[in-house]
Amino acid sequence: MAKVIALYKKPADPAAFDAYYHATHIPLAKTLPGLRGYEISSGPIGTPAGEAPLHLVALLEFDSLAAIQAALGSPEGAATAADLGNFAQAGVELLMFDTRSV
Repeated sequence: MAKVIALYKKPADPAAFDAYYHATHIPLAKTLPGLRGYEISSGPIGTPAGEAPLHLVALLEFDSLAAIQAALGSPEGAATAADLGNFAQAGVELLMFDTRSV
């Protein structure tokens, strides 16, 4: 398996971010070819030192890193990436990696 983790920084208007993310971005991202699972954080995001400077964390699951790269290179991937500018003005960091059970 492989994952994409999207770390969304705190927006100026959290309610507008949430409304757009749920109504528009999630349905768009769910069209990514090869997407196996999609989870988002619920509630505040913390660190061992206290509150994190993040508003939302999304975890997307694929079969492999190659599948992630293919999905992001697809027309659906281009549309999903282009949509980030519509709601993630505070910034988002994307991490992609293969996983293995230990």
